[in-house]
Amino acid sequence: MRNIGRPSLKTVLKTTTVAGLAAVMLSSGIPAQITQSFAAPVSVTAPQTPSFADVVSAVSPAVVSVRVQSDAQPVSDDTSSFSFGGRGFDQLPDDHPLKRFFREFGGQMPGAPGAPGDRNNRNQDRADRNGPRGQDGNRPHRLRPAAQGSGFFISEDGYVVTNNHVVSDGSAYTVVLNDGTELEAKLVGKDSRTDLAVLKVDATSRKFTYVNFADDSKVRVGDWVVAVGNPFGLGGTVTAGIVSARGRDIGSGPYDDYIQVDAAVNRGNSGGPTFNLSGEVVGINTAIFSPSGGNVGIAFAIPSSTAKDVVADLMKDGKVDRGWLGVQIQPVTQDIADSLGLKEATGALVVAPQEGSPGQKAGIKEGDVITAVNGQPIKDARDLAKRVAAFGPNTKVDVDLWRDGKAQKIPVTLGNLQSDEAAKAEPKQPDAPAPSSDKALASLGITVAPAEDGSGLSVTDVDPDSEAAARGLKTGEKIVSVNNRKVTSAAEVGKVLDQARKDGRTRALFQVAGEGNSSRFVALPINEG
Repeated sequence: MRNIGRPSLKTVLKTTTVAGLAAVMLSSGIPAQITQSFAAPVSVTAPQTPSFADVVSAVSPAVVSVRVQSDAQPVSDDTSSFSFGGRGFDQLPDDHPLKRFFREFGGQMPGAPGAPGDRNNRNQDRADRNGPRGQDGNRPHRLRPAAQGSGFFISEDGYVVTNNHVVSDGSAYTVVLNDGTELEAKLVGKDSRTDLAVLKVDATSRKFTYVNFADDSKVRVGDWVVAVGNPFGLGGTVTAGIVSARGRDIGSGPYDDYIQVDAAVNRGNSGGPTFNLSGEVVGINTAIFSPSGGNVGIAFAIPSSTAKDVVADLMKDGKVDRGWLGVQIQPVTQDIADSLGLKEATGALVVAPQEGSPGQKAGIKEGDVITAVNGQPIKDARDLAKRVAAFGPNTKVDVDLWRDGKAQKIPVTLGNLQSDEAAKAEPKQPDAPAPSSDKALASLGITVAPAEDGSGLSVTDVDPDSEAAARGLKTGEKIVSVNNRKVTSAAEVGKVLDQARKDGRTRALFQVAGEGNSSRFVALPINEG
């Protein structure tokens, strides 16, 4: 009998999608293996970021935290600890709630016998806290925390480099190693101009792990760097980033030449090192740009080339002696270059030589542009300051000048910045503007009058819409010279301007004396008419 409604085996094999598999099973009697096919998971082959772990493990023992303490006079305690309306605690009525409180709960009233504020016990309290008085009867000073920063060993016998601003106010110093060991240190020397300082840890029984300075001339923008330090007192903190820029001038000193990095640097990182991936110090963290007070990714490090020379001098005798030229200088702008007939806006413009300085003795004058020293071109005023400082005191150098449209060379024997700078002449008071004999220099937008001392012209009025006003010239200032020619009248100014026009110049260089007898140069356009 047939099973009605059931399809035949032949029909099944034709209509099912597993017909082939069923045929195998039926013919052999062995179940076939069934497999399922899935899509492959996502797999990306990307460049791997280098790990800094090897660098950090190698350099961390050389990085230290620096704790600084300073002297502090103990606060006087010769008065009662409490006062109420001008009366001491012991002057309160016996039924006063505060007196009842102390009596009922067994406390000693401030000012009562045996209490810490009692005069009979105060001498003992003071001795317990501060030690005995000296022979002169004065209380000894107490040390208080003054600063906290970072540093690093540069020798196995315990020399530590840090920032001057970390240690400058200190009288006692403690170096905390990576393993938590605390060691006392002594200040070897410090240099405020480069913000560097050297400490020395005396530990003859051990040798310290130390690091070397890198050749920062090989450091490129975009190179990886690792900063290790003590931000917010959290010693042994590591951050990483890249070199963002070089040669930054942040206005902190005459030798600014910072490396800018974007590694996270915060308060307490000062004096700590920034390493390359070879474990060498490329810079010393010293400043951050931070509107918020915290890290925003802009930090500045003293280049190792600067630090290496300064540290060597400090280790030698605790001070840094630099060459000293003794001239006040300013940058050469394109306007100033045009007014002087220079092809390029390079060099350093001499505003005034200091009285008795090596530069003045050698014949350098105001208005000169120093273009080279010992044949090395000077890019700008900052470059001149760095190059001169790099020479030792008493070094003889050849200074190339641009004066009166001609190039000149004069020999100069440099002085010692460490000792000579204190001999600067006292600044004179600014001259009061003369109220009479006004002469209008309409083409320049200024009105002048002969100075009372007969030297220069006092500015009595400045047109607010003039180029002179835009360049910062103000009433009360004094014009000393024009194109390096001394002027005492408006007519003399006119003659100098006429000559400048004949020479094909479009601007004239005005030397202006301001408050405190400060001096600067301003290039103003020469207008016809």
